Amino acid sequence: MGQITYRQAISEALWEEMERDKEVFLYGEDIGLGGGAFYITKGFQEHFGRDRVVDVPLSEAGWTGAAIGAALTGMRPVIEFQFADFVTESFKMIVDLAAGNHFRQMGPVPLVIRLPGAALVSAGPFHSQNPEPWFFGTPGLKIIAPTTAYDAKGMLKTAIRDNNPVIYLEYKKLYNYPVNELPDILRPDIPSDDYTVPFGEARTLREGEDVSLVTFGTTVLQALEAADILEEEGVSTEVIDMRSILPYDKEAILRTVEKTGKLLILHEARKHGGISGEFAAVVAEEAFEHLDAPIQRVGATNTPIPLSPPLENAYLPSTQKVVDALRELAAY
Repeated sequence: MGQITYRQAISEALWEEMERDKEVFLYGEDIGLGGGAFYITKGFQEHFGRDRVVDVPLSEAGWTGAAIGAALTGMRPVIEFQFADFVTESFKMIVDLAAGNHFRQMGPVPLVIRLPGAALVSAGPFHSQNPEPWFFGTPGLKIIAPTTAYDAKGMLKTAIRDNNPVIYLEYKKLYNYPVNELPDILRPDIPSDDYTVPFGEARTLREGEDVSLVTFGTTVLQALEAADILEEEGVSTEVIDMRSILPYDKEAILRTVEKTGKLLILHEARKHGGISGEFAAVVAEEAFEHLDAPIQRVGATNTPIPLSPPLENAYLPSTQKVVDALRELAAY
């Protein structure tokens, strides 16, 4: 048992799965000698060889297509995009070929697509986006959004062993986040033995009675901070980490709404067209009678993410924005 960073958890999962299954191999730009843009595969090529840790050219559509072909033959490729934003170059390959194969041929496509996303150090509109809404409406894909190191490791193992294409979201802000600065609930011990974490099961991070807050990814940190502030004001907030957003734990959302009658949905991606809209629609359709207040949603503004740090802060959801929304709900 022990504590490791989010980045170390992803690296460990890849290493252990490559040791466990010889069909697992890695594709990506500079992942060999360079160890990847975030050094997650540093030392992998020396250990596993160039046939299993493959440096690829700047041709995302090309090597994504090659990985899909390998998956169709029974291999288990894990491909790394240096930044999640670059996945648009491979959109057709992923949406039409990888995701659609099950419906055309009923055949497995065991492919994991690692996407380091979200804002970090004001990297601007080409290196800071959250891609989950781009893929959310695509049948055949799974989308995973781990927040803790425990989930990052266990869910990546699950993804690699899955016979379906999996979009595996990684949050750059969390890579090297100091473990001792995380809330206790976000740093469970990592088992020394092999383990996996199933998809489609949300986790209640904080029990509450007055307001429900459903979130995932980096905004889990803001959700917990806001819940602490509201607690001092006498408002009890239940915080749910979805962990997996396709499939997502619909029953967890409905249960918490039935419990509190008030719902805030939070994510870092733009509010316009974001996954919060789907979650809100499900509640409106299936639990409307339990609502005591209008559903609130907090997300980024509907613009490209700015390069300027002050503008980026204004664009992104903040703890204060979450606090304001929770106060509005609590006042009903």
